[in-house]
Amino acid sequence: MVSRTNKFRGSRYHGRGKKAGRGAGKRGGRGNAGLNKHKVMTRLKYMPGHWGMHGFNRHPSLRTVNSSINVGVVSEIAQGKKIDLTEMGYDKLLGSGKISKSLHIIVKEASSRAVEKVEAAGGSVEMEKIES
Repeated sequence: MVSRTNKFRGSRYHGRGKKAGRGAGKRGGRGNAGLNKHKVMTRLKYMPGHWGMHGFNRHPSLRTVNSSINVGVVSEIAQGKKIDLTEMGYDKLLGSGKISKSLHIIVKEASSRAVEKVEAAGGSVEMEKIES
């Protein structure tokens, strides 16, 4: 029996037509090729929002990014009875974790849960006034 390849010896395109036998010719290119040209309707129908910019970014000077720390971590790193988190570079105290020591904590902001936990352990939270 003659193999398929041998059957086409002498024929120019091996039964595939002119373009189909060359690389990714029959499918119009590989991957996303031609999405702004011959496959533009495919892009519009099946890929809405694929091109262009989406959303927005605020200028870095307008962003406020808090550097926060949890009550449990403060309890572990605290050496004495008083700890100043603003000197350590933290802006906000959050309430995750357990605290067993009575600490006096100085910080710019604190969540209500963090204040509850510190006061329940016999400590206090002093929040600095933010000048605006």
